[in-house]
Amino acid sequence: MTMHPTTEQVQARPQRVSVIDIARGTALVAMAVYHFAWDLEFFGYVEPGMTAYGGWKLFARCIASSFLFLVGVSLVLAHAKGIRWPGYWRRLAMVVAAALAISVATWIAMPNTFIFFGILHQIALASVLGLAFLRLPPVLTLVVAALVIAAPHYLRSEFFNQPLLLWVGLSTAPPRSNDFVPLLPWFGAVLIGIGAARLALKAGLFDRLARLQPGRWSQPLSFFGRHSLAFYLVHQPVLIGLVWTLSQVFPAPVETREVGFLKSCQVSCEQSRDTEFCSRYCVCMLDELQKDDSLDRLYAADPSPELKAHVGDAADMCSRRTDNPMIDGGTQ
Repeated sequence: MTMHPTTEQVQARPQRVSVIDIARGTALVAMAVYHFAWDLEFFGYVEPGMTAYGGWKLFARCIASSFLFLVGVSLVLAHAKGIRWPGYWRRLAMVVAAALAISVATWIAMPNTFIFFGILHQIALASVLGLAFLRLPPVLTLVVAALVIAAPHYLRSEFFNQPLLLWVGLSTAPPRSNDFVPLLPWFGAVLIGIGAARLALKAGLFDRLARLQPGRWSQPLSFFGRHSLAFYLVHQPVLIGLVWTLSQVFPAPVETREVGFLKSCQVSCEQSRDTEFCSRYCVCMLDELQKDDSLDRLYAADPSPELKAHVGDAADMCSRRTDNPMIDGGTQ
C-alpha cells in the first residue's frame, strides 16, 4: 500500500550547520567567563562595579548581541522552508519554562534585583515576533532592525516607567535587575540575524558552510551549541557554587560599605569624568548619603522614588560643588 508523505516529511528537517553550533558554543563560553567575573565581584574578590563599566560592559553587550543574532539565524535555518510547528512549540515551551524558572529563582534569592526580563525572556518573545519576518524581504528586515535599535534613543518616556511596561525598554531610567535585556533595542540583534541569514540562504552560503568539517578541537563548543539551553541553566549555579566554596576556604577581604561605595562610585564616575573630579565627587556623595539612612537604603536596594530623587539631587549638588568648590562651601 502506498503511503503519502505527511506535512512534516515534506518539510524536510534542515541540515545542521556545525559552524553555527560552534559559534553559539563560543558565545556561551564567553557568557560563562563574564558570569564568573560577576560572581567574583559579588563575593568581593574584585573591585565593586568592575563588570558594569568599561571593557567588561562592552564584553557583556557583545556576548548578548552575538547570542541574539544567532537566535535570528537559527529561526531562518529551522523554518525558512515552512514553519515546523511541533518542533517550534516544543522549543518555545522549553525557553518560556526556563525563563520563568530564572525569574522565580532570582526573586527568591535576590528579590530587589530579580530577573524579570532577561535574555531568555527576550529569546522567547523574539522567537514569536521573529516569525513575522521570515517571509519579508531581507533588506526590509534589516531596516526595521535599525529602527528597533535606534528607538530607545528617541522614544523614551515616563509612560514606560510603569512596572508592567518596563520590558519594552523605553523607560527613562533602567530598572534594578541582574539581567535586563528589554525588547528594544535587543530585538534588533535578532532581526539582523534573520535578515543576514535570509541573504546568506539566497546566496547558498549555508550549503557551503554545511559541508565544512571542523577539527576535533571544535567538539566541546559544538556540543555546548547543540545544548545551549541546558548550558545556560546549569553554568551559573555551578560557577556560583565554585566561588562560594572558595569563599569558605579563602574569604575575600572584608571592607566597609563606605569603602565599597567609594570604589564603585569612582569606577562609575570615571566613565565620563577625570580621576581628580571623581575622587572629590564621590567623597561628597558619601557625605550626603551618610547624613541620614540613605546609604543603608541604597545598599538594601530600596526602589522607592523618594530615594531615587534624593540620590539624584545629591548627585546634582555634588557635581556643582566639585566643578566649583566655592559653591555652598563645597569640597576643596
